[in-house]
Amino acid sequence: LNPFTFLMCFHFCCLRMLTRTPSVVAQVFLLLSIALVIAIAVIQINQQQILSPGLKYGIVLDAGSSRTTVYVYEWPAEKENDTGVVSQTFKCNVKGPGISSYESNPGALAKPFDDCLNKVKERIPVHLHKNTSVYLGATAGMRLLRLQNETAANEVLASIQNYFRAQPFEFRGAQIITGPEEGIYGWITANYLMGNFLERNLWRTWVRPYRKETVGALDLGGASTQISFIPEDSQENFTSTLQVKLYGYNYNVYTHSFQCYGRDEAEKRLLALLFQKSNTISNVDNPCYPKDYNTALTMKYFSGSLCTQSLRPANYYPNQLVNFHGTGDPDLCQEMVSLLFNFTACRDREYCPFSGINQPKVKGNFVAFSGFYYTINALNLSGHFSLDDFNSSMWLFCSQTWTQLQFMLPKVEEIYARSYCFSANFIYYLLLHGYNFDAETWPQIHFQKEVGNSSIAWSLGYMLSLTNMIPAEGKLIQLPLKPSLFAGLLVFLTATALLCLLFLVYLCIGSHNQKNISHVEHVFIPE
Repeated sequence: LNPFTFLMCFHFCCLRMLTRTPSVVAQVFLLLSIALVIAIAVIQINQQQILSPGLKYGIVLDAGSSRTTVYVYEWPAEKENDTGVVSQTFKCNVKGPGISSYESNPGALAKPFDDCLNKVKERIPVHLHKNTSVYLGATAGMRLLRLQNETAANEVLASIQNYFRAQPFEFRGAQIITGPEEGIYGWITANYLMGNFLERNLWRTWVRPYRKETVGALDLGGASTQISFIPEDSQENFTSTLQVKLYGYNYNVYTHSFQCYGRDEAEKRLLALLFQKSNTISNVDNPCYPKDYNTALTMKYFSGSLCTQSLRPANYYPNQLVNFHGTGDPDLCQEMVSLLFNFTACRDREYCPFSGINQPKVKGNFVAFSGFYYTINALNLSGHFSLDDFNSSMWLFCSQTWTQLQFMLPKVEEIYARSYCFSANFIYYLLLHGYNFDAETWPQIHFQKEVGNSSIAWSLGYMLSLTNMIPAEGKLIQLPLKPSLFAGLLVFLTATALLCLLFLVYLCIGSHNQKNISHVEHVFIPE
């Protein structure tokens, strides 16, 4: 037979076979299996979209020492293992200084909030305003004010309470968070955004990543700095170790906050120290300011803080102006910055870098954000890099004149641009001699501002923790099949369809072979 005749015969045999009862049953099962696989997949996808329990919103105000930032977060009303799946949807910087700066006129701090709050109202659906919680957390600036003048601190918080009572949102209070809380919330934020707590599996459900390590968090604010990480031996007893529970798992995190070691307060201590060592009281050289830069600052600006109290001169006149002249001397700048750290308090104790605080050996990768990131960005560095690269960039930057620096940083405000050399030297001493990083572990520090569209800041960790107190809403309709059942049905129905298909092919081939045998027998039967 030629190939065409063979195919025609095979097709004819298949058609005859497919009209028999076993093959009809197999065809029915094959078609049903295919139809059910498609139907279940479509229903699962559509139901996930249709039955979404809706979104809830939360607003966190990060009331830092130098400014207030408003964050808007959203999460599905149906939570995952008692912690909401939270993402940042909006951010706004409130104009003006931090709330602690309003100690003498607390009534004036409300108006600057209006611009950001009006934008927030537009972002959140109107019908959800009354059910949207607002939290204000104040950090080291207010911690210092409370220590210095508790009455003034309470008046500032009361003024905020009065302002938010007139807003359509549900205000849950303004509180001054502790240093360890600020540190632990920053650690939670960094690891959450990097997917170290949860990840989506094949079935689009949240699961804990397999063998994924957490990262340490380094936060540099205006009045304090925080370090948080899980030590090599998490069972070792350090007084600053806290246990936090997220998504059903416990984490033992070492965290410590160093008051007065924030960027702004540290620089004030440097200015007060330079003033103390100067031969004149009206003109002071500053090796960390760019060469040929000049500015006049009041005594209150650099000596009025609680952090500079020990350096305050005997003849202290708050409103007296002092002229600071930049000399752009990298060597002297580094030498002066080293004097801001108390390295003698530990008395050669192991695991005690500075200020008498016990700290385990740093381990693993770290993310450095806030003031760390902005300083590194000004040096034209990003991500992670070697200690040598940092030193050479810092040296080059600190050698620039004020005119050159203005050309390098045209969009940066003067108050920040003039201080980046100091900040870089401060970061060098803090990380290398304070936290005991070295040339080998330095590249494990990643300097970054955000992950995706979400800022790395303590406020998101704060929101994640606060959602534990917000009950999940009930489901409007029963949700689709559970992932395990969905997967099982897909496997079963696919296997059934394949078996039916193989059975039909087998019947076709068998029928064709039977016809060939009959034909051969017919040829050899003698006439």
